[in-house]
Amino acid sequence: MYSHILFPTDGSECADAALDHALDHAQKYDATVHVLYVADVRDVAHAAPAVSPTRVRDALHDSGQEVLERVGSRLRAAGVDVEATVTEGTPESEILEFANRDDIDLVVMGTHGRSGLDRYLIGSVAERVVRSSPVPVLTVRQESE
Repeated sequence: MYSHILFPTDGSECADAALDHALDHAQKYDATVHVLYVADVRDVAHAAPAVSPTRVRDALHDSGQEVLERVGSRLRAAGVDVEATVTEGTPESEILEFANRDDIDLVVMGTHGRSGLDRYLIGSVAERVVRSSPVPVLTVRQESE
């Protein structure tokens, strides 16, 4: 039923809770998990005016690589095939584009990530993905919510 599962992550606790579900589905269906970290660089120039935007962008990419290594190690240890990608852009746009472009069968993601305030102001990434996704989206709440 599922051959390619997309697991977008920002390294948050909520994303980690969703990882258990992505792992379970991947093992059940012998699927590849595509782990995606989106470096949201929209506000790089304003985030730290005294720091060059290139350094901030590089730090975001380094952070993404660390998250992908941690998640990938856990999935591989459980015998799951993994493909990992760091990309730049708006999280929901990059997630939806990846799902369309790479023949994804299922998206598994946390209900919200690091930016809790943004969720109340403009809606969560997960909500926007659910509304526009061409494939089923399994959203997972963090237990402590």
